Amino acid sequence: MAVTTGDYPYAFHIALDGNGLNGLEGRAGVCVFHYDPRTERYAYKIEYYDGVAGGHAVSVSPDRAVGFLGNTGQHLMFYDTSSLAEVERVSTLRFEPTDASIKGTTHLVWLDATQAVAAIGEHLWQFDLRRPTRPERLGPHGVLLPHAMKATASGRYVVYGGMDHPLRGEAREAGIFDLEKGTCRRVQLPTTCWHVACHPRDDRFYALSFRVLPQDGGDWHEWAMAYFKEYVFEIDARTGEILRHWTSGQETPAHINSDVCISDRELIYCNGGSGTIVMIDLETFSSFRIIDERPGMTDQLRAGRQSLRQITDALTRGSPTASSRHFLAALRVSRGTLLDSVYACQLSADQSLLFTANRGLNTITVYDYPSNTVRLRVAMPELQDYVDGLAWWEDPRLGFHHSTLLSPASQTHRSTL
Repeated sequence: MAVTTGDYPYAFHIALDGNGLNGLEGRAGVCVFHYDPRTERYAYKIEYYDGVAGGHAVSVSPDRAVGFLGNTGQHLMFYDTSSLAEVERVSTLRFEPTDASIKGTTHLVWLDATQAVAAIGEHLWQFDLRRPTRPERLGPHGVLLPHAMKATASGRYVVYGGMDHPLRGEAREAGIFDLEKGTCRRVQLPTTCWHVACHPRDDRFYALSFRVLPQDGGDWHEWAMAYFKEYVFEIDARTGEILRHWTSGQETPAHINSDVCISDRELIYCNGGSGTIVMIDLETFSSFRIIDERPGMTDQLRAGRQSLRQITDALTRGSPTASSRHFLAALRVSRGTLLDSVYACQLSADQSLLFTANRGLNTITVYDYPSNTVRLRVAMPELQDYVDGLAWWEDPRLGFHHSTLLSPASQTHRSTL
């Protein structure tokens, strides 16, 4: 679809990993969804990149010229935000080895229009797009397998969650790196937290639990969803102190989170396992509300190809007899559906629109915020339109994962937090 980006004030960049259950092993691509709320017009562009795997997260440089496609395939992958053409590709294995194939540079933090900080192996590195093969090693990151990564409000601290390591076990930690001192701090937590979000004004951040179990009892690479209670921790980046935390019972549909964003009133995050967007009140850090994107029976029947692929892929991870507890837990987490759900979730700069991308239903939705009413929902094209050789009956999901939203440059919002 031809897109003139100047015609659309919003650009919703979403990482793609193709169809299938395990987003850590799939394809690598980018979808940009353009939207104009004044006219309700929209357009999109989709691109997959050969030779790169496990597309996971996107982030865009401050000048909006270059995007980074984080992945689990040990590549630094940059693209032009207007055309989606590849700008640069560098193997991270030339800088430092990794002890697990899913230990890739999935996220990074931009420092300016050309420089960024990312994790490779056991260290954080600083890159410059003008000299992409000559990075500077900053120091150890201090966690098993660093994942989502953000800069705090002052820019001094880089904070990051951590995945459970395939061979070294459960993480239960978050990391804080002081860019001024070049030192790291490990914050021990009761649960593993993959994803983080930063307070817009203070040097504190939020780490969200992501609770899984090894499918066969030992290897955390092929994990199963855990039907446990969930946590969100508010952490002081300067001291590493846990200031507050929120806990929800296992019956609350808040499992397997992905994107996290923040408004003046709420911490907002989406859940691909449970099919919800959860919004926690920041003042009390107790009450919450939910947008439920769990599909009805009609939508589930229409998504038969996706469901069949989900079941098939789940069976490759474990026996339904020996691993029956994991299969039952997954059904409890998903509330009886055979589809994954919302992985992308971003709030506009003026806090008036909330954009989401539903992986299982292959749809993009724009909500009015804070009313949470649906403004626009778009059924996106099938993967068969972009990848040669796929039969009509194969899983058609594009594979939505983490995202970033570019709001109008003139749009400003003064935080009251």
